[in-house]
Amino acid sequence: MSNNNITKNNESIKKGFYSTLFTTFIAVFLAELGDKTQVATLLLSAETGKPKIVFIGAALALILSSLIGVVIGRIIALRIQPLIFNRLAAILMIIISFLMIYDVINSTNEIAYFN
Repeated sequence: MSNNNITKNNESIKKGFYSTLFTTFIAVFLAELGDKTQVATLLLSAETGKPKIVFIGAALALILSSLIGVVIGRIIALRIQPLIFNRLAAILMIIISFLMIYDVINSTNEIAYFN
C-alpha cells in the first residue's frame, strides 16, 4: 500500500470520526433542549443552591443513559440488518407521531372545556 493511499484512508477515518461526533452532539443537544430533564436540573440547582453538584449528577446520569443506548444499539446492529432496522425505526417514529398528535388533539379539547 502506498503512502498516498494510507494518507487518504487516515483522512477518511478522521472525517468519519468528526462527522459522527458532530452529528451525535447536535442530535443529543437539540433533543435535550427544553426537555423535562433540563427543567428538572434547573429546579434542582435553584432548590439546592449547589449548581456544581447538580451539574455533576446530571452529567453522569446523561452519560450513563447514553451508554445504555449505545450498548443496546450495538447489540441490535449486530443482530438486525440495517435496512430492516431503519424500516422498524421509521414505523416506530410514525406510530409515536400519531400517538402524539392524538394526545394533542385530546388535550386541546380538555383545555377548551375548562376555559
